[in-house]
Amino acid sequence: MSASHDGQGEQASAISLPASQIQGQTTPMISRPNFQKTNEDKMKHQLSIGFPAPSIKMLAWVQGDPVHVFHPGWIYIIVYLSTTCGYCETALSALETLQEMYKDMGVEVIGVVAKEPASTADEARSLVETWLAETLSNSDIRIAYDHTGEMDKLWMDASLSFRVPQAFVVSKNGTIAYIGDPNSLECILHGVIDGSWDSSAEAREAEKERLAECEVNALERGFEIQIGTAIEVRDWKRAARGN
Repeated sequence: MSASHDGQGEQASAISLPASQIQGQTTPMISRPNFQKTNEDKMKHQLSIGFPAPSIKMLAWVQGDPVHVFHPGWIYIIVYLSTTCGYCETALSALETLQEMYKDMGVEVIGVVAKEPASTADEARSLVETWLAETLSNSDIRIAYDHTGEMDKLWMDASLSFRVPQAFVVSKNGTIAYIGDPNSLECILHGVIDGSWDSSAEAREAEKERLAECEVNALERGFEIQIGTAIEVRDWKRAARGN
């Protein structure tokens, strides 16, 4: 991420961010929607740009003051992370720089760690705290975790998002302005701040391409899970059929 952003306001209104350009998101999916129901619904998403931002009340906070609602006039960047994602460490460091650059413009970054391999909330909290201490000990970014999986359903599953890090930008009016790779945030942030990005053709085209790619990925993931389940029970005929 460049430390200089001269001219970004003009660039943001012209840039296109197709989902096919997403880089670095190599972590296996962290949430598993009900694929049987999803297929029956023909892969209909429930969260996209222009939609009201879902709730964050169910988060358990590890670092920074809790945020229970999105305040009008502020821009929130919700970034899903995982302690098992190597690229998330780089993303978290870049987000700290991003928040420092834009905090005076009302931009707040919130890191959400989800789907940790822990049986209890306390165990999940310990994992997150240890990871933060090793990754970014001096960060002032607000960090929370979603042990119940409820927020995961409302944000990741609903937007057909399966990999981390994944960013969600909540605009000043409380609607979703962007979903995608955190690396692209600086390219669109000036447009979100001045209001030009939210209704732009570039934003709509980027989200259209993201959803098309996610729908294909979701179907592929569904087949992988079904085949994996069949292999686990040694149902070779079912595994061969892929259902």
